[in-house]
Amino acid sequence: MLDYMKKSLLAGVGLALRSKKEIEEFAKEFVDQSKMDQKEGKKFLDDLMENYDETREKLDKKVEAAVEKVLKKADIPRGAEIKELKEEVREIKAMLADLKTGD
Repeated sequence: MLDYMKKSLLAGVGLALRSKKEIEEFAKEFVDQSKMDQKEGKKFLDDLMENYDETREKLDKKVEAAVEKVLKKADIPRGAEIKELKEEVREIKAMLADLKTGD
């Protein structure tokens, strides 16, 4: 039963909109209340933090992909595209300046 609860809690971490510190405090409280020994408690906490980090990373990637998709649909240039355009403008200005001084 305790194993099932641990797995359920680990699966739910990704859905929790809490800070890492809050998750850690909750896990410590859970360990205390469930009367786990120190070794089990440490493993549970380590597993929970690892799952939290993995889930957070996956969420960040999904958000990044969604933002990229919105920018593409809205035809809004990204940072790299803007840098390229700026460089092209600099080159054109330099060519115009050369043409003016050559007259």
